[in-house]
Parts: sequence; C-alpha cells; structure tokens
Amino acid sequence: MRALSYGLGQQYFDERDYRSAIRSLLPIVEETPDDVGTRLLLARAYFHSALLKPAEEHLREILDRAPTESYAHLMMARTLERLSRHEEASKHRRIAAALTGDESLLASHSLRAQS
Repeated sequence: MRALSYGLGQQYFDERDYRSAIRSLLPIVEETPDDVGTRLLLARAYFHSALLKPAEEHLREILDRAPTESYAHLMMARTLERLSRHEEASKHRRIAAALTGDESLLASHSLRAQS
C-alpha cells in the first residue's frame, strides 16, 4: 500500500497537482518519518502549493535527520526567500553550494531573475 501511495503521490507531483500529492504523501511520512526521500517530495509539494510553513517544517525535519542533504538545503533557502527571510536563506545556500561544489547556488532566484 505504501508503494502505491508513494507512486500516486509522485504522479500527482509530476502532473503539478500538488495538493493531491500532499494528501497521498502525508500518511506515508507519518507512518515512516525517517524516510527522507518521501518527506522531501512532500516538502516540495508544500512549497509548490505555496504552503511555506509546512514546507519549512518538513525541511527542518529532513535537515535534522540528514544534515548533508544538499537539495534540502537548497529547498530551505528557496522557502525562506519566499518568506522574506533572506539572511537565514543565505546560510542554506552557502551550505548547499559547499556540499555540491556548485557556486551558482549562492545566487537567489530573485537575483537571477533580475539579471
């Protein structure tokens, strides 16, 4: 059942039906809180649904469990930027850049859009 719910959540996410993805993925995350991959997909669905506080909460859980998860740091930075918490976001951008070696991650999306 878990695999079916995850597959359905992934399909909803791929179809950009983020609210349905959340409904499919949330029970899985509640059942298996240590599953970083599923929690990251759930956080991304929250982010794309503009539900930034739940996205932030799940990203914090991920980073508590897997502090070297570079994509979670990048998503946290993007979430915090959308919440106008740029100073906090820059910390996560620096960590993501350091973990991946990709210095382009240091520039926020809002700065790239202005270029």
